[in-house]
Amino acid sequence: MTTELLRAENLTKYFSSMGGKGTVHAVENVSLRLMRKETLGVVGESGCGKSTLARVLLRLIEPTSGKVFLEGNNLCELAPRNLRTKRSDMQLIFQDSYASLDSRQKIGSIVAEPLIVHRFGDRKKCRERVMKLLEMVGLEPEAAARYPHEFSGGQRQRVGIARAIALEPKLVIADEPVSALDVSIQSQVLNLLVDLRKQLGLSMIFISHDLAVVEHLCNKIAVMYLGEIVEMTDCDTLFSDPKHPYTEALLSAIPRPDPMYHGSKRITLNGDIPSPENPPRGCRFHTRCSRAMAACETVPPEEIWIDGSDRPHMVRCHLYS
Repeated sequence: MTTELLRAENLTKYFSSMGGKGTVHAVENVSLRLMRKETLGVVGESGCGKSTLARVLLRLIEPTSGKVFLEGNNLCELAPRNLRTKRSDMQLIFQDSYASLDSRQKIGSIVAEPLIVHRFGDRKKCRERVMKLLEMVGLEPEAAARYPHEFSGGQRQRVGIARAIALEPKLVIADEPVSALDVSIQSQVLNLLVDLRKQLGLSMIFISHDLAVVEHLCNKIAVMYLGEIVEMTDCDTLFSDPKHPYTEALLSAIPRPDPMYHGSKRITLNGDIPSPENPPRGCRFHTRCSRAMAACETVPPEEIWIDGSDRPHMVRCHLYS
């Protein structure tokens, strides 16, 4: 029986805007569950709160309210010393492979740093572990003696992955790890993540704005819009039977390699994403939705679980209330 690894309950994060005169609603009442050895994809337009959610889940930034449980332990209540110990179980792969690596350190030192911090072993044991990690991500042992600027973007991202899996964490959050890479390199890094997930039994949250990439990698998908999760279900159900109008628009924008494809037409959304400093009342998507009703303008939709489905399917939309 698959057991739960991570659970977030009503997770919310607000930031003070420039000058402190307003509030940015970055993440709003997000609840989700991640089972062991499961991969959850989080998708949405730029600025919808995906990266903030990742950092709040790992408590790299403090939530405004809500709870995060890892193996039943509330991370939001852990003392700094206990939280530091728990860090070995959860790691982050950053989007910018160059900015996330210390340009003054050699690759061997970068990958060894989490081993040293968490007292993995003596110098010889750490060195052996570093060599093994570089081999696992497809880099030569000689890479340990070189600096980040001597590598390509794809190679630097492999270093970041090696550092993230150094302590064999139970949870890895990948924050758009291939968005800055060439298409040919993207496939190599994605296949590496798939192999490592199987080899190490990782549970993963994969953040992206590319639904085609998420379909390749994930078991379950959560769709975010303006800080909220508006739809969440397994990958097959979302692609075959999307419920939320925003999800339908995202799926219609996926490029099709077949020039003779005459499936669903492209859905064009009107206007831009509203400012997170002043999100719309009611449903946050109603200002761009062609199916909006009067209730959408004033009443925030609740989470609705679709009846009659053998797979859990959550949607936040008045069309189903």
